[in-house]
Amino acid sequence: MDDYGLVLNAGSSSLKFCVFRRPRAEKWQIDARGQIDGIGTSPRFLAKDNDGKVLADDLSPGVRDGRSAVDALASWLSSKYGRSRVLGVGHRVVHGGTLYSQPTIITIKVLADLYQLVLLAPLHQPHNLAAIEAVFERLPDVPQVACFDTGFHQARPQVAGIIPLPMSICKSGLKRYGFHGLSYEYITSTLAEIAPEIARSRIIIAHLGSGASLCAVDGGKSVDTSMGFTALDGLCMGTRPGSMDPGAVLYMFQMLGMTAKEVETVLYKKSGLLGISGISNDMRKLLASTAPEARLAVDYFVYQAAKEIGALAAVLGGIDGLVFTAGIGENSPEIRKRICEASSWLGVELDNSANVSGGPRISTRHSKVSAWVVPTNEELMIARHTRALLGLVEPALTA
Repeated sequence: MDDYGLVLNAGSSSLKFCVFRRPRAEKWQIDARGQIDGIGTSPRFLAKDNDGKVLADDLSPGVRDGRSAVDALASWLSSKYGRSRVLGVGHRVVHGGTLYSQPTIITIKVLADLYQLVLLAPLHQPHNLAAIEAVFERLPDVPQVACFDTGFHQARPQVAGIIPLPMSICKSGLKRYGFHGLSYEYITSTLAEIAPEIARSRIIIAHLGSGASLCAVDGGKSVDTSMGFTALDGLCMGTRPGSMDPGAVLYMFQMLGMTAKEVETVLYKKSGLLGISGISNDMRKLLASTAPEARLAVDYFVYQAAKEIGALAAVLGGIDGLVFTAGIGENSPEIRKRICEASSWLGVELDNSANVSGGPRISTRHSKVSAWVVPTNEELMIARHTRALLGLVEPALTA
């Protein structure tokens, strides 16, 4: 009977998971990974082993919400792994607030503290915490670890975290936290192997997906990032606006008579690429469309990304590398091409054939600033933290 650990990354419409298995007296290894997506609409359960072999691919009509998704996963795990011991469960939690920056063993008090942050991350936090509660109910004796998307940015210079409002207001926890930290932490941890020439240099990592942000990194440490107090800030995203004049929010309240809930819905679910195009929040559909509104949405996405890269390059005093990751960053040669061309003034010279083939290096050998494509792996980062915190690090790990 083997031991295994579980990593969960729960979202509003999907539950990603990764199973790490340790045969007795052997090393940890990835045994299975997958996701349940389309939760609440057209749920599908897909799991593969570490070699990509499909272990399960089923429609799951009974999956209505996050809790039932955890139930479906638990049933599958039970059928596959039988009575194997679960040694720990690691979770992605988007917001740790001022109290939590390091991976933390979850207690009832920790869970209650994290629920206080739901308003700061309404798209993510409730689902992260619902998965934790579901595991508590099913496996009450198994330790759980929360790993925070805000954690990687906590060592930034103080000036990078300031929101310039009265200090009496900011003392309540109003500051620029930054997000996508688990992704950035993973990328920085793997550069020594993939791109050693920039691993300890000044780089900008572009985490471009439905949620999108940039991070300025120097010597493997976060210096600044485009997201701030909430995950609404910075780049244009699938359904979120990114940086905008706060007066626009006042206008929605004062002139349009919108309620707080209506404004929240606009900002989190109806803006960004979807808001500009009126067509889709999916970059693939927008790139395939000939509609002028779709082209405008793509143009704005690239414009904002290039603009923010310039700002972070100024913070770093120049850059040595540009790294693309996440859904759009890893899979869209067209968006990478356009952003690199817009950043050519920094010294980025794109290798078109390398870009089309996906890299990892997509800049020419003569490029002053090298450009790369590096797939992210937040689940592996969570697993590393969970194993370390729970003391599950012997014997040596393979992942």
